[in-house]
Amino acid sequence: MCSSYKLLWLISTILTIFLSYTNCYTITVDAHAEECFFENVEAGTKMGLSFEIAEGGFLDIDVKITAPDGTVLYSGQRESSGIFTFSATTSGRYTYCFSNQMSTMTPKVVMFNLEVGEAPNKNNEKNEEVNPNKLEDMIKELGTTLKTVKHEQEYMQVRDRIHRAINESTNSRVVMWSIFEASVLLVMTLGQVYYLKRFFEVQRVV
Repeated sequence: MCSSYKLLWLISTILTIFLSYTNCYTITVDAHAEECFFENVEAGTKMGLSFEIAEGGFLDIDVKITAPDGTVLYSGQRESSGIFTFSATTSGRYTYCFSNQMSTMTPKVVMFNLEVGEAPNKNNEKNEEVNPNKLEDMIKELGTTLKTVKHEQEYMQVRDRIHRAINESTNSRVVMWSIFEASVLLVMTLGQVYYLKRFFEVQRVV
């Protein structure tokens, strides 16, 4: 009977960990525009925002997180990437905003994750013989680690795509510049040959 309680408690804890969810988005924020997202949570819930600018301009954007009472929890100007975590102090709607109002004509592609943890006091009934605190901490740590690895993989993919685009653009510019230099040298060479030829023809006439 005791082992059955242990198994049930372990399953409920695992489900609780995985019921805390992560929303992954990729959006385009136009110039002079702002995109906002909302999450309704209970007080004490752990929340987090991680973001990365994938494309557009200087890869920067303004970020702001606002509490239900209007308090600004986080504000960043012209940031390329970042991670911010906090616990909800009050119940209500929390707002995440990405602003591209400082850009005159360039849209920005933003890749970000909204993490919302489990609400507090969901599992008050625990079997003390199982040492629940230790097991729950281990499961939470494992879940957090898996989420961190997943986010890092996503960010590495974005960075790889950005660096590849920069390298391709740089290579194209180098090739075009080389062609331009070769063309200039060819024109100058032909010009010098023509000038010398005309110079000697004039000398012979004289």
